Amino acid sequence: MQKKALIVWGGWDGHEPRQVAEVFAGMLRAERFAVEVSDTLDAFRKPDLADLDLIVPVWTMGEITKEQVGPVIEAVANGTGIAGCHGGMCDAFRTEVNWQFMTGGNWVSHPGGATARYTVEFKRGSNPLVEGFQDFEITSEQYYLHVDPVVEVLATTRFPTVTWYHASNGPVDVPVIWTKRWGVGRVFYCSLGHHADVFQMDTPAEIMRRGFVWAAEGKRIAREQGLSAKPYQDKTGT
Repeated sequence: MQKKALIVWGGWDGHEPRQVAEVFAGMLRAERFAVEVSDTLDAFRKPDLADLDLIVPVWTMGEITKEQVGPVIEAVANGTGIAGCHGGMCDAFRTEVNWQFMTGGNWVSHPGGATARYTVEFKRGSNPLVEGFQDFEITSEQYYLHVDPVVEVLATTRFPTVTWYHASNGPVDVPVIWTKRWGVGRVFYCSLGHHADVFQMDTPAEIMRRGFVWAAEGKRIAREQGLSAKPYQDKTGT
């Protein structure tokens, strides 16, 4: 059965959402996904959203309604994967706390801006998703994120690389790549990707390719094993 993916792009133009969406669509089609690309959040209201294998948000900031976010929360909980990068996933919909809960973190700053030079360090042996990668340096936005403590961290970057108020706390390693579970669904995030040209680099491109495939595979497992979000649903009705 051919896997199905939905890419939804928009929000702040500074992150080149259309260009990033095009890059990601090409990656997924090369992996034989049937890909739908949309520039409206109403795409999340598709009646067959829960039948998708993968959702890829590319939407920095912006506002999302309960009617738009609710189907995504439920689809992922029931096995549809979600995977994204940079502000397109973890600086989306700043007032929607359920989105942040599902995705595993939220951007709060990038000291040094787009000219920060920093190192991405992989947690070797932590997960097959990062096997074979070597630590590398990149000049781009270095994301300082507030992160869910349950995530499985696959790569980090050390702060501070520039002097600002946070530097008085001393060095700290902030996650760059992580996975987590939401119900029976798989969540993958990578904080790289300020502009589309980041994915012209071999390592960031391969990171995202692996993340997409991994997140989407959760749907097949859920189907085959008859898994659903029902055992995790809130019994209090809140």
